[in-house]
Amino acid sequence: MYAQHPLPSNAGVKALLILAVCWPLTAIDATAKASFEFDVLVYNTHGLPSIIAGDRPSERFPRIAELTKGYELALLQEDFAHHELLLGSLPKSHSASRGENLGSQKCFVCSGSGLTTITGLNTEHWQLRTSFTAFNACSGWLVRLNDCFAQKGFQLGILESSAGHRIFLVNTHLDAGSSTPDRNARASQLNQIAVALQELARDEAIILAGDLNLNWQSAADKALLLQFRDRLQLTRAETGSQAERGWPVLDYVYFRDGLNADLEVLDSGEDTQFKNDAGPLSDHPALFVRFAVH
Repeated sequence: MYAQHPLPSNAGVKALLILAVCWPLTAIDATAKASFEFDVLVYNTHGLPSIIAGDRPSERFPRIAELTKGYELALLQEDFAHHELLLGSLPKSHSASRGENLGSQKCFVCSGSGLTTITGLNTEHWQLRTSFTAFNACSGWLVRLNDCFAQKGFQLGILESSAGHRIFLVNTHLDAGSSTPDRNARASQLNQIAVALQELARDEAIILAGDLNLNWQSAADKALLLQFRDRLQLTRAETGSQAERGWPVLDYVYFRDGLNADLEVLDSGEDTQFKNDAGPLSDHPALFVRFAVH
């Protein structure tokens, strides 16, 4: 299991980056960087309250937690109403970091971000610090898909290895919907992520994933996605399996190399173990990517 330390949001991320550069992990190999492999799960868990989800999350969430044991990193979205169930069934080798600003003001009926990062990386080789930033824009209170009731945003992590690798991780969930205000909100949210990464992760390796709510079959959504991809010089890690299995393509995994890490995709697709007798454990596919880090 890796060592996880909470990271203050916004300005605190800059302070963390300075510390990471000045005081790297003590076990860094000064001659040559070792290579590592790790598996990443990206999964929208459909974690709405039972009355809204329309099924039995109390049965699904323990199973989801158990299945994370096969992954060194699990980036979850919509972990809203059943987080304690998730925590109670996590393997002892894994721990979770929730995307939230504890000091922020939220309305009485609002939920958090639904973002959770679960990790089982070896503490001898890896250290991860995380922060959460809420989006400045949302679309819909009592109209459209009511995204403003969630404090959507992005989790930003800095993952460092004892061999000197450094990778920036982004776990996010954008606003849903196909209206012009919905799409404008997603454009604003993508811009907020891009500005943060251009400032904090210039020339750094990045893994960015989540439910982007950008439909690959929509020309307008696809244009937004490709503009964002090109702005950050990202490459899509997982392609094809969602559409082949009949899922709408809304979930993505992107990556790029950096000065302190080269990333290679060894395998990717949908993990079909995420099901029970009633069917899939969510209304989204469980995407996985196996990365080699050089």
